Amino acid sequence: MAAIARAAFVQFGQFGHHVPQVVGCAYISKRDASTGTLTGLKRGRGGRSSFSGIVATVFGATGFLGKHVVNQLGKIGSQVIIPYRGEASEVLRLKLCGDLGQILFFPYHLKDEDSIRKVMKYSNVVINMVGQDWETRNFNFQEVHVDGARAIARIAKESGVEKLVHLSCLNASPDPQKIYMKTGSKFLKSKYEGELAVREEFPEAIVFRPSDMYGSEDRFLRYYSNMWRRGRGYMPLWKKGEATIKAPVFVSDVAVGIMNAIKDPTAVGKTFEAIG
Repeated sequence: MAAIARAAFVQFGQFGHHVPQVVGCAYISKRDASTGTLTGLKRGRGGRSSFSGIVATVFGATGFLGKHVVNQLGKIGSQVIIPYRGEASEVLRLKLCGDLGQILFFPYHLKDEDSIRKVMKYSNVVINMVGQDWETRNFNFQEVHVDGARAIARIAKESGVEKLVHLSCLNASPDPQKIYMKTGSKFLKSKYEGELAVREEFPEAIVFRPSDMYGSEDRFLRYYSNMWRRGRGYMPLWKKGEATIKAPVFVSDVAVGIMNAIKDPTAVGKTFEAIG
């Protein structure tokens, strides 16, 4: 439910003491994600030129899901801070997701806690979608999915952030099922450990576990279509396609689910599995 703020209009000027000081009251709805200050009050009719009461820092906004989440935030008039690494030109396209001045960019590094603290200083919502599908020389799974997630959650708690959304993965487990890897998936194990780290630092965090996501510019359907094209109509499937091991979900549905969780006060501290 949305909270209600009461504002009184005070009359000053030529009428003097003949007119009472308070001449009227207005009740302004406020989103649950916003703070109790006047700056957090919802203003406008709900479009991108309004203000939703949400000031969100979105980590991982340049990813496949990230751009859809930023678009959902911008549509309702939220102010979005996008931390980024690399060149600023790589994230400028996200500026179109919101109204003038509502999408802001700030350089940061996942191992630099001061830069993390700066990008969420004025936010009441933080969304962490930072992740990687394979390990690199600069970052391994532990540093990204566990240590990085812990740092973001801890600093969010210290900064007074009201809602934290953490993106994990479906089937995240301390002992992933050994399907075609003898040791199980290090990716899924690190995702599970990241959830535990976030819960330790920010117990009220909202955790999302999406399945494989498909949509425009994805790496799921395009992977199979490319195999189909190169194989001239033939495509290898796991166990001849007779055993279902994937439940892909539309990426925009996951983004809408994240927005609904931010607005829902009962979603605090829960884990949601997004399955197609």
